[in-house]
Amino acid sequence: MALDASSLQALDGLMNEFFATTTSNQRKREIEELLNNFSAQSGAWRHCFYFLSHSNNEYVMMYALSVFENLINRQWLGVEARDKMEIRNGLSKFLLSHHKLVPPFVRNKLIKVIVCIGRLDWPHFYPDFFTNILTFIQQHQTVDLGLLMLQTTSEELASPREDLSIARKEELQRLLLDQIPAVLSIITHILETILDKHRTLVTTTTPPPSPTHGESSDGSPSHIAYGSSPLQSGSHIIRSMFKTPPMNKQNVAPLPPLDQESEHLSTLCLNCLSHLFSWIPLSGNVSPDLLTIIFHFANFGCDIQSVASGTSPGSQNSSFRTSGSSSLGVLAMVCINEIMAKNCVPTDFEDYLLKMFQQTFQLLQRVTKDTTAQSVGNQLAELDESYVEKFTDFLRLFVSVHLRRFETNSHFPILEFLSLLFKYTFKQPTHDGFFACLDIWTIFLDYLLDKKNASRTLESNHFTDRYEDALVSLMSEILHKLQFRYNQSQLEEMDDDALDDDAETEWQHFLRQSLEVVAKVAELLPTQAFRLLYPPFQEYLDLYMGLSNFITESQEGRKLNITAEHECRRLHCTLRDLCSFLQAIGRLSEHFIGERFSERFDDALSLIDRFCQSTTYGTKMRLYKVKTAIPTVLKPDFIEVHAQALAAVHAYTHWISQFCSVAQRQGRHHDKFVSLVTHITEGVVPLLQKDSVPDKIVLSSAHLFLSITTTVRPSFLISLPCIQRLFNDVSDGSLSGQQTEVQLLVCRGLSNILILQWPNMPEDDQQWAARSNHHQSFIRRITQEYRALKGATGLAKDKTLMERAKPTIRHSLQLLADQVESIAGEVSKTKQICHQSLQECIQITLELFPIYIHQPDVVDDMMGFYLAVFQGLRVQMGIPAIQHTITIFLELFTREQLTETIMHESSAGVRVIEKFLQVLEIIVQEPGSAFRAYLPSIISICMDHTYPIIAERASPDVKPALYSLLTELLQNKWRYFFTVSVLSKMQGGTETVENEQQFIAIMQAFGQSFLQPDISVFRQNLESLENLNAKLKLYHKKIFQDMMLSPFLNVLLQVLLHKSHDLLQEDICVTVYNMAAVNFEGFYATFLPQFLASSEGLDANQRTILECNFKHDQDLPSFSSTLHRFITDMRYYRLCNSALPEGSVKL
Repeated sequence: MALDASSLQALDGLMNEFFATTTSNQRKREIEELLNNFSAQSGAWRHCFYFLSHSNNEYVMMYALSVFENLINRQWLGVEARDKMEIRNGLSKFLLSHHKLVPPFVRNKLIKVIVCIGRLDWPHFYPDFFTNILTFIQQHQTVDLGLLMLQTTSEELASPREDLSIARKEELQRLLLDQIPAVLSIITHILETILDKHRTLVTTTTPPPSPTHGESSDGSPSHIAYGSSPLQSGSHIIRSMFKTPPMNKQNVAPLPPLDQESEHLSTLCLNCLSHLFSWIPLSGNVSPDLLTIIFHFANFGCDIQSVASGTSPGSQNSSFRTSGSSSLGVLAMVCINEIMAKNCVPTDFEDYLLKMFQQTFQLLQRVTKDTTAQSVGNQLAELDESYVEKFTDFLRLFVSVHLRRFETNSHFPILEFLSLLFKYTFKQPTHDGFFACLDIWTIFLDYLLDKKNASRTLESNHFTDRYEDALVSLMSEILHKLQFRYNQSQLEEMDDDALDDDAETEWQHFLRQSLEVVAKVAELLPTQAFRLLYPPFQEYLDLYMGLSNFITESQEGRKLNITAEHECRRLHCTLRDLCSFLQAIGRLSEHFIGERFSERFDDALSLIDRFCQSTTYGTKMRLYKVKTAIPTVLKPDFIEVHAQALAAVHAYTHWISQFCSVAQRQGRHHDKFVSLVTHITEGVVPLLQKDSVPDKIVLSSAHLFLSITTTVRPSFLISLPCIQRLFNDVSDGSLSGQQTEVQLLVCRGLSNILILQWPNMPEDDQQWAARSNHHQSFIRRITQEYRALKGATGLAKDKTLMERAKPTIRHSLQLLADQVESIAGEVSKTKQICHQSLQECIQITLELFPIYIHQPDVVDDMMGFYLAVFQGLRVQMGIPAIQHTITIFLELFTREQLTETIMHESSAGVRVIEKFLQVLEIIVQEPGSAFRAYLPSIISICMDHTYPIIAERASPDVKPALYSLLTELLQNKWRYFFTVSVLSKMQGGTETVENEQQFIAIMQAFGQSFLQPDISVFRQNLESLENLNAKLKLYHKKIFQDMMLSPFLNVLLQVLLHKSHDLLQEDICVTVYNMAAVNFEGFYATFLPQFLASSEGLDANQRTILECNFKHDQDLPSFSSTLHRFITDMRYYRLCNSALPEGSVKL
């Protein structure tokens, strides 16, 4: 005893010192080592009982419990039965006597330790474990303790950690399920008792409020008349559902807050239920009474009035809480959502679900009503944010998982549900809440679209008509919400500067989310959508184009004579809304093309005419240069409108392309088409020729210009004066001050005019010869400075000259690579012209390559250019030119050069090697024998030079490109390794392997990658092996079976054991199965025993058990299940054995 007392005193001092703020890290490590040494002593737990019962120091108590926890989790199998009983009894008695005295975190730790014992010993050596829990729950003094133990038991036993065998996990699951009916019955009784007690208190004081008390006559947004909704017309179904009879146990009526003790117990019960519902099966366990009770508690989350007004029966009594009961509503909704999340619902549970939905809709009606009869406030804004979030989760789960079950159910009022969802959506107090509701509508709209596409009949039209009023109201309200005209103060609060991870501002995200829903509604109801969109668009556009009447010339330049604050504000709102509607109508361009082109031709033409008028007007007026009363506000607005108008035309270029085809084939509207394209071009080109145009407008115009030249490709474009002027200006360097993206887009567009095939025109009318001459001239002019470097002998010796030439080289190669990449899928004549124009530049680049080989930033652009040329123009280059280029590459990229480049401080070095390997990948993909002579060099580059540098590096740099090259090499040059003829196969000849050492080295590289931590490389190589086996029977090859099968299986099983790539568990199991399937007999009889024999941490008996339990299944599902069981049990045995003290009898 004296020894224990002195030990406790020392421990107390150490723990206080450890947690003191003045203690150094070095001293903490020393104390930690002392504590670990003490806990590792045999019998240390005996001292911990003394520490627990004689100390009030929280640190000491937690340390003592951690000693018990480590003993139970790591060494319990080696503890004698007598000692186990002493520990169980001692901890249980301490918990029972001290659970109200110790701090909550100590109590919870103690409960977890006892549950850990139950996890290992119940029911065989700890038969009263669960009985004690149920007894505690049913006794008033220990009910809270019992509920805490029950929740911990559910958490620890339903999904136990890896320190249990599969058989024990299954046993625990079965044992727990046997107890569930009793557990749910007891919890139901507790919650029902609490509600009964509360109802009694309520009925003896104040009558309960009506479910519709305080509800305004029309809670929907005032400007939307969702008049066809049965909810507002008072249908019999909805009245019977929502107008409930006088209060009884089945009626979910609002109640004032609970007293403190009842709230505490309710919280514990609901926490237990939420975890139980996460894993128990639904059928036969969840009763209607329990569901009703849970919904009573969900009601607390939306009951603001009684709390705010203090009208609860205990408002004068301190034992009642005037706030906080709303948290019960959150917990109740968590329980409901756990049930809702289960997709596989038994048929006999569907009636329960229908009851749940009906009860939830009562809550939905309450949360969407106004706060009081006179108020225009929003009750959702007053509710707990977590409650609203959980309620939204419920609605999302219902629509995504269960709607299809009940949409046609006569007892389920779908239109009333949509009406309530509509109100709930537009009463959301936060943007995130609104977005979450839009996601729900998106799920619903996708469901309707799938249903419509699956049944393109009159029935589908009828089903669309059923929802027309609801969807039109939704679209109308969204358009109302996103207009500054109506909601300026709210919308101005959104940030429109900072970009999120998706490169969007808060406002852009809001607008995109809103317009996506509008677009989906338009897929179902296109006519109604345009009826809503076009009138305000027309109004805003007329106001915008009427601004010229308010512009006057002065000595200071042009000035806008709109100066009054309210007029400027109105103009600002108009311009912002015009931008939004331009995007909205642009988003719907797909509704005018394809089979709907003729039907909606006039409407589309009218729209595009309006867009063109606005772009031409913007180009002519340059309103961003006009002086205004509030330039910081209106100038960005003018820029945005112009940019969005250009983008709107861009969205309709596919329609213009179809217009072109129709005009050429039918001869109708040809003049109108020419006029339209000319109009667009004349509105765009001036923006590309002036320096003072804002970047946003220039970029938008460059994209539109490229789309016209690529998608539409009108043959007359080259003859337009403005295009000819643009050719001259760009050739003379007019784009030099523009951002790189604009230069690339414009040069690509001009090139496309000259080399892309004109649609719907015969070959003789394509004017290839003249266009080829023009293209060569254009390329020569824009690469004039680059071509001047040809034969510059002094360049290699003069570093100053080299540095001065770098910008020219990089810029020219970026332009040329972009043009080559853009025509990769075009006709051969286009590629031929492009190659002829670029031939001189290709040769110059090859000359400059050795000069800049030590400068990765330049070589990166050179390799990017050659990669584009090899991908798009290799046929036009011809085999001799490619061979010459590859020979130079292989000579320059020595091992030393590869090492220098990869190790370069910038990321450009890595990009250079990756592009070099991609070039080699194109070479090995080429059929025939033209490049066969390069295979030894390519394999040497990979395996002797590159692989040793990157193999042991944790970084994934270069690895994906290297392994992709090796995979393509094996797939396309399989005969380089395996050359068995058909005749030899028929005669049963022996399979011979050529270049065997190279093949082995490649396979070893794949195997080595499975030991690396990078999961993307692991996945890539696993897929590569599976593809090689599927196409070429890799696993069946004798060399693979003799030398590689066992190592691959070994490393994959080790990966599963160590859980290092757990995300790929299923893929790994499939690969193991396919390798084993080559020879199941050998796998079970030879590999498995060898694998177990070489595995450390197992004894002979455990190896035998594991081998015997591995069923000899030969189908994938059974094999995967058995393999999972094998890996889990093996991990469990290793864990147990590593924790046993020396000399212990192993399991």
